[in-house]
Amino acid sequence: MDRLETRELVYFVAVAEELHFGRAADRLGIAQPPLSRAIGRLERRLGVVLFERSSRRVALTEPGEVLLSEGRKALEAVTAAERRTRRAGRRVPRLALALKPGSDGGLLPEILAAYEARADAVPVDVVMCGMHERTAVLRDGRADVGLLHGSLADLHGLDTAELLVESQIAVLPRRHRLAGRTSLTLADLKDETLPRWQADRDERPAARDVGELMQLIALGRLVAVVPSSVRGQIRADLAHVPVEDAPHTPMVLAWPRHRRSQALAGFVHTASTVAARVLRD
Repeated sequence: MDRLETRELVYFVAVAEELHFGRAADRLGIAQPPLSRAIGRLERRLGVVLFERSSRRVALTEPGEVLLSEGRKALEAVTAAERRTRRAGRRVPRLALALKPGSDGGLLPEILAAYEARADAVPVDVVMCGMHERTAVLRDGRADVGLLHGSLADLHGLDTAELLVESQIAVLPRRHRLAGRTSLTLADLKDETLPRWQADRDERPAARDVGELMQLIALGRLVAVVPSSVRGQIRADLAHVPVEDAPHTPMVLAWPRHRRSQALAGFVHTASTVAARVLRD
């Protein structure tokens, strides 16, 4: 069997995401008939039906769902390979670090200072990301390494180095019935609306960044259980209370599995050394 071509995957993913051949053709900048013929040829080559088609709707079949999941990964890998290759070919190598504002537990200034003091250090570009974007920018090649909380992220396909472990706090509106407590348990929060941290398919509110999260809490739409290092970003109209039995959450450096470079190794070693020293002190 001939191998799938990148162009075929691009066409298929566009139709699978739009579930409409006309919209997918517009998105791709091609006419609809060639797109329909390309999908038909792909189905014949694979020996499966990828879409259920009727005059009213287009829907993915089970094989189509599988190809959408795997195809996205393949296209992501191609894009990542291109970005990493271009970055590696720069005259002056650089290291791209993915970071959500306020998520470094206060460690990053010291890590950067210690790394920059190394004889083999390269410039570090900080790539600011939203709450749900850091693993995405690692997988698609926009960043080489990311600083994130391991319990709130999908680490599949990534290697990690744990820097520290944090307790968690509940963030609530200041007038909330639990805001005056000195501590809480998860059972105290069982009837509260909590945010979506990943791509959960439900109707709970989701925030793209800490600012949006704090606004939703202030409006009384939800409460959140977050790592204790978030305290410095909590607004004056909100309260925070320790959650005694919430699992501690690790702060980790993460990078694509099998990714090796002297700059990355030096940065990971420096960050681990700084974190260990901070914990000792």
